[in-house]
Amino acid sequence: MRALVTGATGFIGRRLLASLERPVVLSRRPEVARQIVGNAEVFAWEPESGPPPPASLEGVDIVFNFAGESVAGGRWTAQRKDRIRASRVVGTRNLVAAIEAQKKRPRVLVSASAVGYYGSRGDKVLQESAAPGSDFLAEVCQAWETEGQRAAQLGVRVVTPRIGLVLGKGGGALAHLLTPFKLGLGGRLGSGRHWMPWIHLDDLIGMLLHASKSGISGPMNAVGPSPVTNRQFARALAAALQRPATFPVPAFALRVMFGELASVLLASQRAVPRVAVSAGYRFLYSSLDDALGEILGG
Repeated sequence: MRALVTGATGFIGRRLLASLERPVVLSRRPEVARQIVGNAEVFAWEPESGPPPPASLEGVDIVFNFAGESVAGGRWTAQRKDRIRASRVVGTRNLVAAIEAQKKRPRVLVSASAVGYYGSRGDKVLQESAAPGSDFLAEVCQAWETEGQRAAQLGVRVVTPRIGLVLGKGGGALAHLLTPFKLGLGGRLGSGRHWMPWIHLDDLIGMLLHASKSGISGPMNAVGPSPVTNRQFARALAAALQRPATFPVPAFALRVMFGELASVLLASQRAVPRVAVSAGYRFLYSSLDDALGEILGG
């Protein structure tokens, strides 16, 4: 199995590469990527500028597409929202154009999406058949998935994993949360009643590989089997660190600090992994306590 990975230098991409043999990497910064990804074959690619080099797809069986501007990297100015959208939608469109141009096309495209697809849905249990939301991130996810699904018309099996909050060592959302919680300054966000669909990084990688080898096609919630509310998450993280969780952050303060991005932090998505479980995926970490215990060393 020869795989190509976009977004390979990110938190998820680096871990995915470690599970692949002879991977190919597409990167905006190929020299930096070569230092990070070891002996992978690296090609330069600007996702919004056009298709990647044809040589990068030669002999490739599976494409993992994770390229995209960080959603949580700062306030959502108009320019930043344009970059968030274009890096995903236009980038995926150009990637599929390169796949179409190949005489021998990859068998599978695993093209990332996010649980933001659903918008904020309160306590509703969200399987993959649930309707999309209508906010900015939901609209981006819909357009992102649409571009990836165009590869299905070319005879490529397409999987669009809707990824939740990824928990793992050395990066991701948890890295930003540890300092305040270690200092005893952690707590719920807003009311804390909104649902947080989390997944351990090892399970995310396992699910992606399982999807690439199984018969899964279409959307797949890449989340753990037991979503928790933000209040439950704050308590579990504080308990794992043996600290209190007594400093809630009011919703209005989040909106002042982060603007429109606060809507993502307060969104409620009670997503469940029906497709992956039905296809036989078995979780390494089914409970949040077990996941945090592994990440934080017991």
